[in-house]
Amino acid sequence: MNNIWTMLSQMTEYVLGAAKRIFGPNDDNYPNIGVQPFTGDPYRKKAAHTW
Repeated sequence: MNNIWTMLSQMTEYVLGAAKRIFGPNDDNYPNIGVQPFTGDPYRKKAAHTW
């Protein structure tokens, strides 16, 4: 019987931990650098299917 309560407690802790992470404050550590300029080649429809 004690094993059932332990397993139930662990499952509850697991689910509540996931909900806490989803709905908690944001923990991303990305720098605020703004919009980056585009440095690639523009898309050309004619060159896309040349095979």
